[in-house]
Amino acid sequence: MSENGLKTIILPTSLTVRELAQLMEASPIQVIKVLMTNGVMANINQQIDFDTAAIVASELGFEAAMDVPVEEMEIAETGETPLWRRQIDSENPSDLVARAPVVTILGHVDHGKTTLLDAIRHTSVASGEAGGITQHIGAYQVEHKGQLITFLDTPGHAAFTAMRSRGAQGADIVILVVAADDGVMPQTKEAISHAKAARVPIIVALNKMDRPDANPDFTKKQLAESGLVPDDWDGDTMVVPVSAKQKTGIDDLLEAILLTAEGLTILANPSGQAIGTVIEAEIDRAKGVLATLLVQNGTVNMGDVIVAGTSYGRIRAMFDYKGKPIRKAGPSTPVLVMGLNDVPHAGDIFQAAKSTKLALVLVEERRNRTKERISSAPKATLEELFDRVQSGEEKELRLIIKADVQGSLEPIINSLTDLSTKLISINILHAEAGNISENDVMLAVASQAIVVGFNVSADSAAKKMAEAEGVSIRLYSIIYRLIEDVEKAMKGMLEPEYIQVILGEADVLAVFKITKVGVIAGCRVTKGEIRRNAKARLLRNEEEIFNGEIASLKHEKDDVREVRAGFECGIGLKGFNEIETGDIIQCYSLELATT
Repeated sequence: MSENGLKTIILPTSLTVRELAQLMEASPIQVIKVLMTNGVMANINQQIDFDTAAIVASELGFEAAMDVPVEEMEIAETGETPLWRRQIDSENPSDLVARAPVVTILGHVDHGKTTLLDAIRHTSVASGEAGGITQHIGAYQVEHKGQLITFLDTPGHAAFTAMRSRGAQGADIVILVVAADDGVMPQTKEAISHAKAARVPIIVALNKMDRPDANPDFTKKQLAESGLVPDDWDGDTMVVPVSAKQKTGIDDLLEAILLTAEGLTILANPSGQAIGTVIEAEIDRAKGVLATLLVQNGTVNMGDVIVAGTSYGRIRAMFDYKGKPIRKAGPSTPVLVMGLNDVPHAGDIFQAAKSTKLALVLVEERRNRTKERISSAPKATLEELFDRVQSGEEKELRLIIKADVQGSLEPIINSLTDLSTKLISINILHAEAGNISENDVMLAVASQAIVVGFNVSADSAAKKMAEAEGVSIRLYSIIYRLIEDVEKAMKGMLEPEYIQVILGEADVLAVFKITKVGVIAGCRVTKGEIRRNAKARLLRNEEEIFNGEIASLKHEKDDVREVRAGFECGIGLKGFNEIETGDIIQCYSLELATT
């Protein structure tokens, strides 16, 4: 029995969900539910690391201790802490004190986020920024009625989502800035989706109330349609009218923040383990790596050795949000530090280490653990989600819908919603007109969702991130096929998913018309290899002109099965003769997806 009255269980560095349930004498389904509430999708045979298992154990009334050899005990005691919330939960309750709430401001690009923050902290920031758009991620503190409030100023939703997707959400409350003269815009809806997925309370700042064309009632109606019913409409979302330009309603907004914070448990131990979140980081040519940290537990001091993600270093200089040098920073305090050896990612957890030697060990452990986590992470595909539904691990299919026009969204959403059954419900996290972007994939990563597109494409950054994170992007041009695929997945009938594997590319150098044969492209293979039995597509100015089969492949006068990079060949495309010099022929195969 531990000091705080919890039963202590000894856990290995990794174990399966089934083994963890057996150690706690709990149901595996109960363990899976706790994992889901913490954003981890794992089946009964999934390997989870000690940190994840410890979170589950603490929520089920246990205190976890790592089963390590004596010589590794010192490392385990001061080693990597995966979540700052877990660190605070492990502190002695008598040592916990109230800390300042941390607030992030989100909203559409020109609805006045920075101007509002400028009005709150009474300093000129917006006027010095190009086009009024925030050029950096900042963190600031203000005092209201004797209580501090910490603000994070983000240029968009990317950093906010990155923090969630890494399990290091830094904000306690979200302020959603909506212009009363403009209403709910696409980026506003995106912000709502991100905040809801993060399970963070939302306060709406109804800005630009000084404008003659302000229409607060219409904007409130739009908010209600987006799931944020105003409190004066018997809802649970506080909507505060403000004018950032006229500096009116600011006190009411700060009052709403403190009122919301009262209903939350916002505590920390200033004397405990120093831990927090990286808000931003960059390399300065003169000063080296600069990292903005948000301390969430303990106190960071000048000279401390810290580990942030896979970066580490001794703090050589430390500044508060005004640029004033300081020697220590407590919970909920934003601080700029110098001394890290590399640039950490926004959302990385940082913590204090006893020595540089120990920091090196922790960094290596983190790198190894990240590799293991990536290799064993569950992939968010329709087939995988349905398997989890059948085993009782999952109750809903989460989707992000992107369509070419707004008119396409409504029938798609209505049709998908009608598919919900007692076994599984359809939860549409975000629906919007436009191509699939990196932000959509980041939201899918954080929420274990599927991205579905109708008559749209995914940009290159989104494709790369989806491939790296194991997110499934499905594109359709016919609505009934989209609905049919989701329905098949729910019934367990979905056909195996195939992926295109690029085998090689060839540049068309010349075109020959041969009687009774057709057009043959004289090519040089520039990448990989061209195979006779593979598929081929012809690209002209990066646009696909043909997609089909290779009819013939010759090297000099011989029919061959393959031609590798550096060699010339003749390629005939089945049923296609409109080949031109300068075209690119791409050879690919279809392989069964392993996700």
